[in-house]
Amino acid sequence: MHGPAHLIALDVRRADSRRRMWIALALNAAMVLVEVVGGILTGSLAVLADAGHLLSDVGAIGLGLLAAALASKPGVGRRTFGYQRSEVLAALANGLLLVAVGVAVAVAAVGRLGDPPSIDGVGVLALGLFGLAGNFAAALVLAGGERRDLNLEGVLRHSVADALGSLGVVLAGAVVLAGGPAAVDPVVGILIAALVLASSWRLIVEPFDVLMEAAPPGLEVEEIGTAICSEPGVRSVHDLHVWTVTAGFAALAAHVVVAADADRDLVRRRLELLLGERFGLEHTTLQIEEEVVEALLEVENAPRRP
Repeated sequence: MHGPAHLIALDVRRADSRRRMWIALALNAAMVLVEVVGGILTGSLAVLADAGHLLSDVGAIGLGLLAAALASKPGVGRRTFGYQRSEVLAALANGLLLVAVGVAVAVAAVGRLGDPPSIDGVGVLALGLFGLAGNFAAALVLAGGERRDLNLEGVLRHSVADALGSLGVVLAGAVVLAGGPAAVDPVVGILIAALVLASSWRLIVEPFDVLMEAAPPGLEVEEIGTAICSEPGVRSVHDLHVWTVTAGFAALAAHVVVAADADRDLVRRRLELLLGERFGLEHTTLQIEEEVVEALLEVENAPRRP
């Protein structure tokens, strides 16, 4: 069962996510332009690292918008679920992109530790404050959306990592202005790289779980099976599968064995109601099997004497 209300809610969530991502895209594009120019003028690796991460954000948001548009297309032909998992693939791609950016920044920062160049502290501080304000605004817009949306969450984590990176740039500029060592710039670059790598973890693990068709977080398959078997007339359940098609769209399929005198349609309706209200599973496929038929199948499949 996959009701119209569920589909409408999914479409509303995607429309809201797209609107928020367009706003974040505009903010990030403006910040990239300013920080690339500013990083070159000030000679700061921390600023250029932050600009590189911002540039990855622009690509990440563009990928997220494309995935959201594809996911809204209805299922046709062999793709009966449409392109809904494009959101999951986009989240995974964004996670891998974050890893690549983090590694690149770390390598460049380590290379500068031995001979850090002089930087313009005032310019670095000003650029850091500008980036911090822009990233905070973008993160605030994105955080107001549906956090279960892996696609939106991927873009949000890019923005949060950028905000932390901008905070590091502010720190580097302040230290240099206070007469501190120029080595603070590559050190901050390494810290930014570590934050970027840390923020990529969920974006790799959760999409991988979805693609491997693991049960959604918070749903215990054994508990669902026990609840199904507790319904009057149900004898057992087998071939129970619970998985996620895309964020906010969990599905279940199972073979349910019922008593021979049970009303099969009534049992199915009660189970659909139970699964929807208690576990939030609106897309269910239940094959009802009578107990007598199950017993006959066991006899037929039993080994025979030669």
